[in-house]
Amino acid sequence: MLSIVRFCLFIFSPSYPSNCRERDIPMKDQKSKIVIVMPAYNAEETLEKTYRDIPLEVVDEIILVDDASSDRTVEIARRLGLTVIVHPQNRGYGANQKTCYDEALKRNPDIVIMIHPDYQYDSRLIPYIAGFLEKDICDVILGSRIRTRREALACGMPKYKYLSNRVLTFIENIVYGQNISDFHSGYRAYKRKVLETIPYHNNSDGFVFDSEFLAQAVYFGFKIGDVPVPVRYFDEASSINFSNSVIYGFNTLLTLVKYLLHTTGIHRFALFGKGS
Repeated sequence: MLSIVRFCLFIFSPSYPSNCRERDIPMKDQKSKIVIVMPAYNAEETLEKTYRDIPLEVVDEIILVDDASSDRTVEIARRLGLTVIVHPQNRGYGANQKTCYDEALKRNPDIVIMIHPDYQYDSRLIPYIAGFLEKDICDVILGSRIRTRREALACGMPKYKYLSNRVLTFIENIVYGQNISDFHSGYRAYKRKVLETIPYHNNSDGFVFDSEFLAQAVYFGFKIGDVPVPVRYFDEASSINFSNSVIYGFNTLLTLVKYLLHTTGIHRFALFGKGS
């Protein structure tokens, strides 16, 4: 009974951390060091198109981590002059991101931006996305694929993905006290301190890594925002199939449960272990 009471007090408590206090917005004279990371798997058809859209004048380095592709992804990446890290065996989407962020942090960046090399997201928006972090408006920026329902579906988002995205995002906003339009975007930008704080090596090696990372970002009090990003769905673009989408959805809900149990003190999880 006590646990139920504590859970209800947590959900309906108005005492979420506030970011409304006055603060000076830093005006940077120096250009931020921006490192792009690309978690790649069989992206030979789309990698170069994604690269050509990146505004290279604002980017310091592009790191591609290949998860044991069976095509020419590595060959093309090296021809384009990218920094290439190769997993000798396929380790999974989450494990790929762990390597991406480990390698990015070695470069001492100000901002790390993850973009998939499948040409699904618009790389031209990198300077604008980075601006929200440079001006200290947010610590984490997500590229939202869902500005409107009509636009998302017209761009080719499958109806089952749209529906599941809306349901999961609605629940996540309630539990995390956020107002994000797309919690499941693969286009993400982080300040360095986010990656230095979050214990992402405790996360899954699978697709739910993304959901776990955002739960951690909320837990550690980082400011999360999103911007509308045009998205393309086509045969060559990577996408989770239906069965994996169902598994991902259940694992995302499980992450929500872990967050609630941890923050209410009912049970502790390694996912939020650092700084607990």
